[in-house]
Amino acid sequence: METATGSRPHRVVVLALDGLLPFELGIPHRIFGRPKDAAGRHLYEVVTCSVRPPGPVETDADFAIQVGHGPETLATADTVIVPASYELGPVFEEGVLTEDLAAALGHIRPGTRLASICTGVYVLAAAGLLDGRPATTHWADADRLQRLFPRIRVDPDVLFIDDGDVLTSAGVAAGIDLCLHMVRRDHGTAVANEVARRTVVPPHRDGGQAQYIERPVPDPQQATTTGARAWALGRLHEPLQLRDMAARESMSVRTFTRRFREEVGVSPGQWLTRQRVERARHLLESTDLSVDQVARDAGFGTAQSMRQHLQTALGVTPTAYRRTFRADAALRT
Repeated sequence: METATGSRPHRVVVLALDGLLPFELGIPHRIFGRPKDAAGRHLYEVVTCSVRPPGPVETDADFAIQVGHGPETLATADTVIVPASYELGPVFEEGVLTEDLAAALGHIRPGTRLASICTGVYVLAAAGLLDGRPATTHWADADRLQRLFPRIRVDPDVLFIDDGDVLTSAGVAAGIDLCLHMVRRDHGTAVANEVARRTVVPPHRDGGQAQYIERPVPDPQQATTTGARAWALGRLHEPLQLRDMAARESMSVRTFTRRFREEVGVSPGQWLTRQRVERARHLLESTDLSVDQVARDAGFGTAQSMRQHLQTALGVTPTAYRRTFRADAALRT
């Protein structure tokens, strides 16, 4: 990961295709355009290119955008992001690249990180970049993606999937989640949270969270689990019982569990574990607390328990995680 300290910023190139959704095109610019190092230098450089020479690109709205870079810009990318488009033609209908799109993708250097937002996944799939890999897209397009590309392991139930050098996301807001996740992966929780705060969006929605929740807006006459979640977040360091959370909302455990899953998309236990993992990450990055103390403050109780949960969630030990992001932080100061 190249930073503005001692070298150029990490370059994110966004590929603008005809029929693109302006909102999704703007997501990478908004998220990656914010992070800065301690000296105020941008950690990322974001540019937009087309598959054609510089010029107008049509959108799905009543206006076009003027793109100042051609496909050769893809050769300069550290990360390439393909937002959604409603005019993918044979890419969407037959699963094959157009001649100009194939030529454009040919500029991408080996080892470049690739990401898609919503139907942008079809471009990566048609290029053969997702064969044998897990991937996701908007739930309404997931069945079609699977039929068209049977070698891909399509998961329609998640917000995004990080498969290392290739990342895919569901539609619209999930693109924000994906870009924040990449910032978090590159520079840690504190940097990503600051970007989220300035963008006024939730700092973290886990990639495994459900895309489609049956009751996203509860009936105002019905009790919700919002208060219990806020109460739990202030007490992550304490042993928390499901019955105590249910009691905060004057619900039975059974009703609370059902309502919680309807509103959040995961069980209360899964949600608590994820919040504790995020708390542990923050403490490992931003404090000098011992691993044992971080484990207690995050609510895991023991270092061994925290080690198991971080290994499952992040694939690294607490010590390795701290070493990675403390080293990265040192480079930015």
